[in-house]
Amino acid sequence: MQEGDITMTDWWTQLFDAIDRKDTVAFLGFLTEDAVFQFGNAPPVHGRVAIGAAVSGFFGAIGGSRHQLLRSFTGPDARACQGEVSYTRLDGSTVTVPFANVLAMRGELVAGYHIYIDLTPLFSA
Repeated sequence: MQEGDITMTDWWTQLFDAIDRKDTVAFLGFLTEDAVFQFGNAPPVHGRVAIGAAVSGFFGAIGGSRHQLLRSFTGPDARACQGEVSYTRLDGSTVTVPFANVLAMRGELVAGYHIYIDLTPLFSA
């Protein structure tokens, strides 16, 4: 990143803030038009429109989320992070699970977004 640009921690914070606000439009602003998005073991989703529908569907299935960034890594055309996310279920209960995100970058936009997470605890009875 160039001098004056936001730090990587700030970048991740802005991304996770959009997600935690359940702001699909803000989230999609981080992605290229032809991005590929894969959440856990779900099939990959291609393109902003389809990603927006998938993300909005997930947002509707939860009460909320709060991401905590533990560490991040940056390469010439990739970013990755490790963290914990606390989900609020629709019944008001919460569960916290670890995750890792691996992103393929095209300039400052995400072209490939892969989330490694086990959502079993979120949707378990």
